[in-house]
Amino acid sequence: MNETVVLVHGLWMKGLELLPLAWSLKRAGYAVRFFRYPTRQPLAPHASRLAALLGGLEPGPVHLVGHSLGGLLLCHLAAQGGLPENGRVLMLGTPLAPSRAALAFGRWKLGRWMLGPHTHKALLGERPAWPGNRPLALIAGVRGIGLGTLVAGGLPRPHDGTVCVDETLTPEVTHHLLVPHSHFGMLGARAVHAQVLRYLRTGSFRPQGA
Repeated sequence: MNETVVLVHGLWMKGLELLPLAWSLKRAGYAVRFFRYPTRQPLAPHASRLAALLGGLEPGPVHLVGHSLGGLLLCHLAAQGGLPENGRVLMLGTPLAPSRAALAFGRWKLGRWMLGPHTHKALLGERPAWPGNRPLALIAGVRGIGLGTLVAGGLPRPHDGTVCVDETLTPEVTHHLLVPHSHFGMLGARAVHAQVLRYLRTGSFRPQGA
């Protein structure tokens, strides 16, 4: 197999939360690269850096997997024409619609400082539209454990503790899967890894319970 998966992290964790998924991908034969970026800065310039990284990879299919805010960075990459032509794109727990948790978090001075103005705007829906000619897959969690439940005073269910399912269901999403895990818990779940591998190989998810 001569295929690469580039993992794009979400808020604050700098890619560490994606290590279990990276190990599963490597065991399946994929080359894995991490793309790290400061989360309090505008996403568009970092999307340009990601495009440069992709341009320097060895020939072969390149797949993109973005967790949370990382998925929004991929929207900027797409708007810049930087998506690889021969790979799939998968988002994990990405709020493509405005995030209720981010809205609540931004009401606190400390919350606004932690997110930064650019990240806050991105999570509130300030992002490019996904191109209509590219399939987009998204895995959303329904185990409501996480920081979002504290700052938002109760998110409408179903949610993953940070992102509500309806925030992941925009018309741009062509393949959608619900999993019984939290926003970060899904990243360590073997069943979720199996679904990621299935999508990267076939372009579809395995039906739940199959």
